[in-house]
Amino acid sequence: MRILYIYQFFATPEASLGLTRSYEFARALVDAGHEVTVLTSASNLPEEYQSQFFATGEIDGIEVRSIRVGYSNYMGHLRRIASFAAFMLASVWAALRVPKPDVVFASSTPITVALPGLAVARWKRVPFVFEVQDLWPEAAIQMGAIKRTGPIAVLAKKLERAAYRQACAVVPVSPGMAEGVVAEGTRPSKIHMIPNFSDLALFHPGEKDAGLVERLGLGDRFVVGYTGAIGPSNAVHEQVPEAARELKARGRDDIVFVIAGDGKSLPALTELTEGLDNVLLLGRIPKVDVPALTRTADALMALFGDKPILATNSPNKFFDALASGRPVIVNQPGWTRELVEENVAGVYVPVGDGIALADAIETLADDPARTAAMGRAARELAEERFGRDLQAERIVAVLEGAARG
Repeated sequence: MRILYIYQFFATPEASLGLTRSYEFARALVDAGHEVTVLTSASNLPEEYQSQFFATGEIDGIEVRSIRVGYSNYMGHLRRIASFAAFMLASVWAALRVPKPDVVFASSTPITVALPGLAVARWKRVPFVFEVQDLWPEAAIQMGAIKRTGPIAVLAKKLERAAYRQACAVVPVSPGMAEGVVAEGTRPSKIHMIPNFSDLALFHPGEKDAGLVERLGLGDRFVVGYTGAIGPSNAVHEQVPEAARELKARGRDDIVFVIAGDGKSLPALTELTEGLDNVLLLGRIPKVDVPALTRTADALMALFGDKPILATNSPNKFFDALASGRPVIVNQPGWTRELVEENVAGVYVPVGDGIALADAIETLADDPARTAAMGRAARELAEERFGRDLQAERIVAVLEGAARG
């Protein structure tokens, strides 16, 4: 089977905190004996893909066709929209020049990747499968990127509905997103919910990384970790500084935040934590270095801003934390809260409430036995329900089924 996989942000594990779902799924398809062509931007790819506007190469058995379209977490809303539009237009041209596939698999976000997917599926008369990693345009509207009644939102909504209607299968990554797809009139029988996954080999419980402990001067302090994007939707800057100041005021010098990541809100976080010796900001680190930090942490955070749409998220950092066997602190009232509370694998604190976050961390630090039990429950949950291989098998089955008609 030949698969055309369209995703703007394809990244390998070597990329800095990149989303590697597309890489892992492409590898699984290759391992299952299929030919995979990934059409992506060059933003997360090695230097050899940056020298020309259209480039072609191979990564671990995956044919990669890239388009040199810039993107950064520091971009404002208009520049991001321009990046999405540029990739959309260029990828329509590129997709139509790929040898005829047996199935087209387009993965959002953004919703604009649906257009090249629909174009090549219709032109070459092949099945179309659409993956939903964000509910666009609703996510963009709630985050203030576009106006609900503006022309961009209207066009994006039409494209969203066209993608759901013409896809033979829709793959949302969370129950909340599945509900959003159904709300747009999609038949439930077309929906195959496949969440983000836990890499059980890369992330695992273990002793703290001695080198990292020494380099950061952590000593025997209780470490609260965060890895991932630091932007308006994550809102780390809205909750961690208040929690850190509160813990400092309580005299809890035995607790320290270690935060790795980059994004538009990092300057604000840096300013708000200036002078606090219980917050260490590491900046961007490669994905392959993240497990050392998650093992060194005693608890891990998966934080987001105060927008209803964010409760539908399926955050990679959450599944990495589960695999690492550490309690997860979540602040969204959606399915991640249900998972940690029903499985006693972490704690929930209200979004934006730094005092509640400080209270939860202090409770975990003062009860090592309970914290350790939560960590074991987190790992069990990852193994039983969210292993990478299990999710990869499911996407292979969906695409093979689509190709068979």
